Amino acid sequence: MSLTPDLLLHGYSIGIFPMAEHRDDPELFWVDPKFRGVFPLDGFHISRSLARRIRNSGFSITINRDFAGVVDGCADRADTWINDELRNLYQHLHQTGHAHSLEVWEESALIGGVYGVCLGAAFFGESMFSRRTDASKIALAYLTDRLRRTGFHLFDTQFLTAHLASLGAIEIPRTQYRQELEKAISASADFTADLTQSPDGVIQRITQTS
Repeated sequence: MSLTPDLLLHGYSIGIFPMAEHRDDPELFWVDPKFRGVFPLDGFHISRSLARRIRNSGFSITINRDFAGVVDGCADRADTWINDELRNLYQHLHQTGHAHSLEVWEESALIGGVYGVCLGAAFFGESMFSRRTDASKIALAYLTDRLRRTGFHLFDTQFLTAHLASLGAIEIPRTQYRQELEKAISASADFTADLTQSPDGVIQRITQTS
């Protein structure tokens, strides 16, 4: 199928999302999992070792500084579902304010990040990558803190992996997900709100709610 940005957003609004079988496959298909992965925004788990890394890594965090670089980092693996059409669609959604990235930097090097699509107060996490130990976990911690503080109600991870479960993600049935989705997309949130996200502040806020 060939997607337009509007059709892509419509898919997210009704609880489905597109994938390709692999990077070089031009065909896309819709996915509608029976059980959906979500991150409870008050349930992110920061281990002691992750807290130490957040405090001591010296990494810097930005949003929307290098959206294309984050998407490319996520696709830079042997097994990826991000083909050229999806990459271009996400870039278009970013340009129109419907897709955002959070980057992790070591000086001038992009070493990790996460990106996703926004509708109302729902954030659909698409993919993440890491080029240093725990860089993707750090990205998720900062992302969760930002979503909580800027009015989001739903953090969708699509599928539940062991990695995400170790950080507090859970699975919910499709029916429950769609109920939460409907509420979230009818609300409003501002991903790009001007926030101060210091390492200690992120750790303290997440630890207090988890």
